[in-house]
Amino acid sequence: MSYEFTIVVPVFNEEDNLQRVEQELSKYLKIAIKKTKILFVNDGSTDKSQELITKICKNNPDFSFIKFEENCGLSAAIAAGFENTDTELVGYIDSDLQTAPEDFNLLLKEIGDYDLVTGVRANRKDSFVKNMSSTIANGIRRAFTHDGMDDTGCPLKVIKTEYAKKIPMFKGLHRFLPAMILLQNGSIKQIPVQHFPRIAGEAKYGLWNRLLGPLMDCFAYLWMKKKYLNYKISHKG
Repeated sequence: MSYEFTIVVPVFNEEDNLQRVEQELSKYLKIAIKKTKILFVNDGSTDKSQELITKICKNNPDFSFIKFEENCGLSAAIAAGFENTDTELVGYIDSDLQTAPEDFNLLLKEIGDYDLVTGVRANRKDSFVKNMSSTIANGIRRAFTHDGMDDTGCPLKVIKTEYAKKIPMFKGLHRFLPAMILLQNGSIKQIPVQHFPRIAGEAKYGLWNRLLGPLMDCFAYLWMKKKYLNYKISHKG
C-alpha cells in the first residue's frame, strides 16, 4: 500500500524531545486511518538533534529527513516539508508534542470535504502571557484576513498537497495558512484538539514573535492578497 499522508516535523534544537517524538509518532503510525510517513525537517539545529534524527530514520523505514545548512525559521521548514511531499495529503506537528499525533485522525476524517483542516487547541496548557498574546494576535489576524479561524498557531494541520504546494511562503506566513488556502478559493475547517504543556526543551517564540511580529506579517499578507495569482488550467494539449 502506497503512502497517502506525510507528517512534516520541523525541528530546531529539540534533542530532549526527539526520543518521545519517535515513540509517539511510531504509535500513531499503527492507528493512522491513512497510510502515513514522517518527514523531519532539521532547521539548522546546533545541538544533537541531527544525530538523533539520523538514528531514528535508520531504525524506522517510515521516517525520513531533510537538513538545512543553517537555521531559516519555522515557515521555511514547513515550506521545505511541503515541497518535498509526494503524497496526496500533508500535515505538520511541532516537535515539542504539545499536541497529540492521534488527533490527526480527527482532521483526516474531515479533509475529504475541505482543503485544509486545522486544530484548535482546547484548554491550552500555556502560561497566561502566552495565552493572552496568542488570543490578541489571533484577533488582529482575523480582522485582517477574515478567515474565521480561532487558532492558526495550532501546530496540527492537514492540507491537500496540491493546495499546500501553491502557498507562497515567507517568514511568518505559517500563521496564515488557512487564509492562503482561501486565496486559492479552497475551503477550510477547524476542529478542537488536545493540548499539553511542554515537557522538555525551550519555547522558540517570545512576546515579539507571538504578538508584534504577526501584526507586521498582516500587512505582508494584505500585499500578498492583492498580488496573488490564482488560476486553474482547464486543458493541456
